[in-house]
Amino acid sequence: MKMRHLLTLLLIMFVVPASGQTAPKNDPITLNEPIHQLRIYEIPKENRQAFHNRFRDHANRIMKKYGFNIVAIWESEYKERIEFVYLIEWTNQDSMTIAWNKFMADQEWKDIKALTSKEHGTFVNSIEDRTLKLTEYSPQVNLRKTNKKERFIKIKQ
Repeated sequence: MKMRHLLTLLLIMFVVPASGQTAPKNDPITLNEPIHQLRIYEIPKENRQAFHNRFRDHANRIMKKYGFNIVAIWESEYKERIEFVYLIEWTNQDSMTIAWNKFMADQEWKDIKALTSKEHGTFVNSIEDRTLKLTEYSPQVNLRKTNKKERFIKIKQ
């Protein structure tokens, strides 16, 4: 399935509020369901492999240390741009905020970013970030893979 179709499916399945918009604390949708975060990075073509190496070998490992649950990672070529797209599952908004703050403050990550940026230049041209919250009428979605061969989203009706 092409990346554009997969992203369209994801966006159809989820409500995509404007970046930074949060639901009230007593919203029943946010109390009982996890939230997801969709991150889209535009990466320079000349640093495509260096970006993937850094994310795979360093960012992913450090993110896990702070509770990031990355459920899927894609690459897309869209309008002559290379996009790196990943989806993270969080228990709630607070856990997402705390984990991101800890990750961005991590000294190892800061050192890796400085070193790799010095070697390769710009790694990310732009970042789009969306917090996705299930609607009350959404089908139950299982985004976790049951084994490494399964690379699709399961929808339970």
